[in-house]
Amino acid sequence: MVRSFHKYLSLAISIQLLLWTISGIYFAFNKIELIRGEQYLLEQEISEVSLDEIRKTFNAQNLGILKRLDQWIIRVEDGSGAYYTDLNGNKLTSLTKEQVKLAVKGQTSLTPVNVTRITSSSEGSEFRGRELPLFKVTTSSEDEVNIYVDAVSGEVKAIRSDSWRWWDLLWSLHIMDYTERENIDNFLLKIFSILALISSLSGITLFFLGLKKRTLPDQL
Repeated sequence: MVRSFHKYLSLAISIQLLLWTISGIYFAFNKIELIRGEQYLLEQEISEVSLDEIRKTFNAQNLGILKRLDQWIIRVEDGSGAYYTDLNGNKLTSLTKEQVKLAVKGQTSLTPVNVTRITSSSEGSEFRGRELPLFKVTTSSEDEVNIYVDAVSGEVKAIRSDSWRWWDLLWSLHIMDYTERENIDNFLLKIFSILALISSLSGITLFFLGLKKRTLPDQL
């Protein structure tokens, strides 16, 4: 009975076990830094602006300083959300498409081609988890690289390539979340993990039962 149970259970979960193996091998042999496109990022200038002085002007939970094109700007996070200002506290508005191209050239080694403004998202999108609005910038690279840029600050928020898309697909198969591609606390993954454990335990049990049967005649 144990043998039949193990056989049919293993058959039922075999495809998912194969996907776990294939995706695991892919993850192990590819550096996540390269998948994220960090090799395209250029080293940025370090700000000499004092945060202590800026804190006197703003009543905010978090402050950050970054460069937008040729000027230093401030990211302010308060109870209502996040926004950007210049050093005098004046709120900044969205960049133009031409300015976005300049921002990409200043932060990456890639050549921007087309710029599209993004104001809405969908489950499993390349830019999920990023604040909107964004600009999507296509490039002339062979790996079909898209760059996602904050509409106001001009900061590169994500770099997505074909390598990342393969990673993302395999990740969704690995965690069995085929829509959001982020939820590792889903029902399917829990069930198949338990079934895989049961299959392993039943296989070990069968091994020792078979070993015991082979050694019994010698003892007699």
